[in-house]
Amino acid sequence: MLEIATSPTTATLVISGDLDLSMRERFPEVAARVVGLRRSLLIIDMCRVPFIDSTGAAFLISLADASVKRGAQTLLRGCSDRHLFVLEVCGALDLFRIDRDFVCPTVSVDAPLNVVPEAG
Repeated sequence: MLEIATSPTTATLVISGDLDLSMRERFPEVAARVVGLRRSLLIIDMCRVPFIDSTGAAFLISLADASVKRGAQTLLRGCSDRHLFVLEVCGALDLFRIDRDFVCPTVSVDAPLNVVPEAG
């Protein structure tokens, strides 16, 4: 599941479930929505992503690349070492800021997200 929350300066993409080939159909729609928001910071929450493959990495890279092109930043939070390894193998870690201090809440991957817009 891919959900977007916004504030005046930030867009947060919360990803739940595997970020892989099976999610590919949703990528263009979500990417268009996120890029269209034109926020100065895109936060990608990876806390509920147990697995990422090269297709999922390409999606993240496309979001970060679009941010860089308009002078914005992309922050990854809740990344496991496996997530970072996949992005490193793709040669893309430089596109992202990594929040290594963020602590993911302890919830089931299947729990509902209930994402609401961030207070501005």
